[in-house]
Amino acid sequence: MLRSSSHLPVTRPQPRFTLVQMTHEELLALADAWITYWLAPIGSQEREATAWATDLYEFEHEDPETLWQLILTIHSKDHSPRIQEVLSAGPFETLLDKYGEKFIERIEVQARQDPPFAKLLGGVWLNSMTNSISLRVQSVWDRRGWDGIPE
Repeated sequence: MLRSSSHLPVTRPQPRFTLVQMTHEELLALADAWITYWLAPIGSQEREATAWATDLYEFEHEDPETLWQLILTIHSKDHSPRIQEVLSAGPFETLLDKYGEKFIERIEVQARQDPPFAKLLGGVWLNSMTNSISLRVQSVWDRRGWDGIPE
């Protein structure tokens, strides 16, 4: 279960998420808090208050379907370079590394239909994926803007 930080201000409720019963509203709240954390200045109250949202361990190891939905939700809410960098190198890369075979068809479809998603995919590192997944990722990703590749 994701746990919220005890450092949250009293005026903000601390959402509780369960792997089995996460509602759409809870998923949106988690995505918002995750984005807020990564955009907030280091050491800020806002960042401290949303640190709980970065603990995705149980999704990454026990609930990849919710992790996939979270990736899509975060992507739909924020295309800023900072969020794209962290989302690509973090949850998205983990999903591909651990569950590539299960999700690659959905990822390919999404990348073909959604150019910003293909660009998000361009930020993942291939070194931990199987060769077959890596080749399929490379067939649909957009690397422009990553690692000095011109837009």
